[in-house]
Formats: sequence, C-alpha cells, structure tokens
Amino acid sequence: MKKLFVLSLIVFGFTLTTNAQEISKNALGLRLGDSDGFGAEVSWQHALGGNNRLEVDLGWRDSRNYDGFKLTGLYQWVWLLDGNFNWYAGAGGGLGSYSFEDKFGYRSSDTFVFLAGDIGIEYNFNIPLLLSLDFRPEIGFGDETYNNNDLDFDIALGIRFQF
Repeated sequence: MKKLFVLSLIVFGFTLTTNAQEISKNALGLRLGDSDGFGAEVSWQHALGGNNRLEVDLGWRDSRNYDGFKLTGLYQWVWLLDGNFNWYAGAGGGLGSYSFEDKFGYRSSDTFVFLAGDIGIEYNFNIPLLLSLDFRPEIGFGDETYNNNDLDFDIALGIRFQF
C-alpha cells in the first residue's frame, strides 16, 4: 500500500510539473512593429526566475535623411494561459536619439528618454520558436519633436529563437 501511495504521489507530481509553465533561459529574434519610426527591433529575452524575465530591444534606422536608435529595457511577468499560450505584462523604459532632414533641408535631432509598459500574448512552439503579439504604450521626455512629450502606442509581432 505504501508503494502504491508513493508511486501515486510521484505520478501526480510529474503531472503537475509537466503542466507547469516554462519560459526559456534565452530568446533572440525580431520585434516587428512601428516602433515610432525606428522599424524592426532586435529583441533579446533572458529568464530571471520562474516566471520573470528581462527583455531588451534595440531599434535603429539609418538612411539618407534619417538616422537614429532606440534602446528599450523591460521587466516582465509571465503567466500560463492555456497549453503553450502565455500572457505577460511588464514595465521599463529606455533612451534613444535621432536626426533627420526633411525635403526642405530643415534638420532636426533629439535625444530622449521614455517610460514604457508592455502587455502581450505568446505561443511557445514545441520547437525552439516563440511568437508573440504585444502592445507597448510609451511616454517620451525630450524636446517637442519626439512624441510631443505625449503618449505613443506600439503594437508589434515578435519572432524569437529560444535557447
């Protein structure tokens, strides 16, 4: 009887751990959104604990009339939604700089900081691929050319390789 009880506990514990949420130690890929003019961002996620992680995104743009970068850091909490679906929320901020010239030859540049929130849903495939869709409100602090010191909304699709 004791052996059956111990075996039942082991099987029950195994069942709980296989249904538990698992986030990968690292994920690297792209976050494809409008990023307020900076285009696609290179995105890296690093697990900090059972359901916490750090996300760092770097967006840059280099063209004839526009140069700039935007670096974002977010602390995120991740929760199991259903099966391989997770949802997450986080907060953080970042900094950036840009310079552009319009068609009349007027040059403008700014260095700015911003605060950001993040909420999204992700699907963790059985292969090392992670797809996500997130919504990131940002409030920027710079001169009047960036966001007019106002709120900006960014929606993006993330594609990351997990390792």
